[in-house]
Amino acid sequence: MSEIENYRCTVSVTLSIIGGKWKSLILWQLSFKTLRFSQLQRRLAKVTQKMLTQQLRELERDGLINRKVYAEVPPRVEYSLTPLGKSVVPILQLMYQWGEDYLVTTEQVVTDNCSPTQISSRT
Repeated sequence: MSEIENYRCTVSVTLSIIGGKWKSLILWQLSFKTLRFSQLQRRLAKVTQKMLTQQLRELERDGLINRKVYAEVPPRVEYSLTPLGKSVVPILQLMYQWGEDYLVTTEQVVTDNCSPTQISSRT
């Protein structure tokens, strides 16, 4: 787990592990299938290579994702959720639903859709 801190609220524990702009989105993408670095980078179009690498390392360090390196030329690296990472998926599903409900309530439209049906149809 990341730095040991004196948390006053367990919500802050969760946010310290999956908070920020990219971690939840990375976990959301990996909740559908194992992905390579380049696939993640395409799905998270605005993330830089440096930031994606950093976020993946932190998620791996915190035990939420597996990083599997294949001894091939060129090297192939795949990322997948660990059992601990899979335990976050119901929270992400609730966040997805809440966001969808919020957009309907406020009559806003999202242009970059990350719906489960769109994600599962991508390669």
